[in-house]
Amino acid sequence: MPLHGTLLEEFEEKSSTDPFSLQNKKLLKIDMGYGPVWAKTGSMVAYQGDVRFENKGSGGLGKMLKQAVTGEGVDMMQCTGTGELFVADFASDVQILYLENDLVSVNGASVLAFSSSIEWEIHRVQARGAAMTGGLYNVSLRGTGYVAVTTSGEPVALDVASAPTFADAQAVVLWTSGVSMDIRVDTGGMKSLVRGGTGETFQMAFGGQGYVVVQPSESVVTGGHQAAAGKSSGGGLGGLLGG
Repeated sequence: MPLHGTLLEEFEEKSSTDPFSLQNKKLLKIDMGYGPVWAKTGSMVAYQGDVRFENKGSGGLGKMLKQAVTGEGVDMMQCTGTGELFVADFASDVQILYLENDLVSVNGASVLAFSSSIEWEIHRVQARGAAMTGGLYNVSLRGTGYVAVTTSGEPVALDVASAPTFADAQAVVLWTSGVSMDIRVDTGGMKSLVRGGTGETFQMAFGGQGYVVVQPSESVVTGGHQAAAGKSSGGGLGGLLGG
């Protein structure tokens, strides 16, 4: 007797000809026919076909050395083979970007997957006042290909050229090339540490040309960037071209 019901009808796999596509807003579908991809370690929820996984950790000696120094860890696995791969990260929303000889600077905890043609590197922030935060770090993704990131809820993409733009460091997901970033220190004293005061102790100030993507949450965990600005937890938002 055939099965019927909304479960099978509403959530049937969606067809797509794109290398990266959304099965739904929390689940990324990757067509392995376009070549190998990098995905966050442990993000695989299902696959159909012949897909193989190799845990690369932080991706090479240079990145591992930076991880030891900065505390920033972006554990990735290399995915190869044929078929379809489905990845997710604790039911976070998934956003897809296509880079064409371009780069973005991403909070490491938000990186979900990207094409093997994309080069990635951990960078230290290059901004005035950054030393006061104990060191902030980010991941730059450069080249041509697809990038998928996760957000806690639906984000907003702010055009920094339209007006002076400021954001909580723990809510910033990524920014595009052409965007400059500095650390703004709130001098409001103890009132800055509580709601009803002047806001956050540290803010990120953006300028230049491009976009900064901000999520409606401050729950970014250690490993993507700082658990609290001002603590040297490593893994903060780093400069796009930082060293």
